[in-house]
Amino acid sequence: QVQLVESGGGSVQPGGSLRLSCAASGSIFSINAMGWYRQAPGKERELVAISGTSTNYADSVKGRFSISRDNAKNTVYLQMNSLKPEDTAVYYCNAVIRTTVQRVALIWGQGTQVTVSS
Repeated sequence: QVQLVESGGGSVQPGGSLRLSCAASGSIFSINAMGWYRQAPGKERELVAISGTSTNYADSVKGRFSISRDNAKNTVYLQMNSLKPEDTAVYYCNAVIRTTVQRVALIWGQGTQVTVSS
């Protein structure tokens, strides 16, 4: 069984920074991709950034957020700078993990709250 554990959420003033971390553990053969999604109240979950064979960002966070991975630790990070109130949401880690040679699983973290407010 594989799980993702997130950390680093919290409250920050507009213009501030936060760094989210997400570590995968369990039966991992390889990790195809890791990324971050977010869901604000009353809105659908949306992609923020993903790191796989390529790296992609939502237009709304380009130039402010940066995704990185430490493959030795099976961990993905999201550095969030110049935060805006509209970045307020629950942030979810997501990973496409090969658990055996034949099996691939899509795993979600439990979510971490990010609040940007003055």
